[in-house]
Amino acid sequence: MRVTIGQVREMKRKGEKITMLTAYDYSTAKIVDEVGVPLILVGDSLGVVMLGYDSTLPVTLDVMLHHTKAVVRGSQKAMVIGDMPFMTYHISVEQAMTNAGRFMQEAGCQAVKLEGGVTVEDKIRRIVECGIPVCGHIGLTPQSINQLGGHKIQGKTPEAAKRLIDDALAVERAGAFAVVLETVPAPLAALISKKLAIPTIGIGAGAGCDGQVQVINDLIGSYTDFVPKHAKRYAQVAEVIKTAVTGYYTEVKEGKFPTDAQSFTMDESVLESLK
Repeated sequence: MRVTIGQVREMKRKGEKITMLTAYDYSTAKIVDEVGVPLILVGDSLGVVMLGYDSTLPVTLDVMLHHTKAVVRGSQKAMVIGDMPFMTYHISVEQAMTNAGRFMQEAGCQAVKLEGGVTVEDKIRRIVECGIPVCGHIGLTPQSINQLGGHKIQGKTPEAAKRLIDDALAVERAGAFAVVLETVPAPLAALISKKLAIPTIGIGAGAGCDGQVQVINDLIGSYTDFVPKHAKRYAQVAEVIKTAVTGYYTEVKEGKFPTDAQSFTMDESVLESLK
């Protein structure tokens, strides 16, 4: 049985910190799930860390469905949340409902995530009314990066802070079971967390949130283009991979790989008959 939205809400009620982590493929999802992480987000951040784009904007719905299917196959207990990409829920409520439905029917995930607050309240409400759990996302919303003018801290002025609170309340009012707060001053994120009955999941929003989410490539050090301020490196996987590839490359060049241990034999009589 996978983690349910009821269990996630109960975690907040009990004061139990909630862990969310991204995964984009079967093998990684399997590891994350085995550790016991309750929420796996198939984020459109894969456009940057997996596909090499300079933003999440080029990521399509078909790409997201492809990766989400793999993560669902690789996990058994975690709730898998599919990230709805740019312009797949913005045009109309009907479009949002149709594409959210595709995540559930085709990819097999248990929830979807939408960026925005007041502006997407009607979409969240209708998706939830259709029986699809929704995780909100406010603060720094990468799909609006051109409008926001870059990766900037959100909510620093009184007016901006009030807008964020309004967005958070709108997401909760619409029926979302949780909301991601990205790149928000820690005191403001803590205040929002106290105001909401639903859990807040922070990324660059301080320890006052009900939970935390990170991009796994930042966490394990496999993405080396840059390290976000909010990320902590728990491993340096890129260096491990580089060492392994260097060893393989060197041994092939020097004729040391493969050895008999990596080779297969055959009946010598069969070989003799071919000469």
